[in-house]
Amino acid sequence: MKKITCTFLLLFSGLFLYAQDQTEPIEKRVISTVDSTNKKELVLIQEFIVNVPLDSVWNAYTTKKGWESWVAPIADVDFKINGEIKTNYNKNGKIGDSTTIKLKVVNYVPKKLITLQAELTTNFPEFMKKDEKDLYNIICFEPLASKKTKMISYGIGYKNNPKYRSLMKFFISGNEMSYQQLITYLEKGESIKF
Repeated sequence: MKKITCTFLLLFSGLFLYAQDQTEPIEKRVISTVDSTNKKELVLIQEFIVNVPLDSVWNAYTTKKGWESWVAPIADVDFKINGEIKTNYNKNGKIGDSTTIKLKVVNYVPKKLITLQAELTTNFPEFMKKDEKDLYNIICFEPLASKKTKMISYGIGYKNNPKYRSLMKFFISGNEMSYQQLITYLEKGESIKF
């Protein structure tokens, strides 16, 4: 499987997000939990606090510059209801080639919530492709102070079965690295080197 992660957004944020290797130890700030109270489905909940204003976090999710600063080296962002966010994690690739990841912007409430749905490509496991219509990532933004924002990502639609439970480990790890990249980008003001 190619090096892609989910933002189920990454779902999916990433919907799948590419995680870079870290050269220095970083304090773990992303908390991941799996809610399995619904016996048929799992919800991946990932949350963290970033020490920047809400506007900065919102722009990181809704602009080309934002996506290219923490998610992927190439992005095309048409942020609107029924718009698309297209990314390519191959810095030598291009939008539209076979490695392009597409996220549909299902809906949003400005500076509060974004719902994304990934278009699953050949890089995704077959069992997920059958469930594509059920897989979403809901990202919530909550200002805590003038320079502090809480983020909560809900990856929904995962089935509660052995294949998904095994894949969940990949999503948790990959998303945590991607969200750490977001924190680093926002707090240090430096784009991730892809």
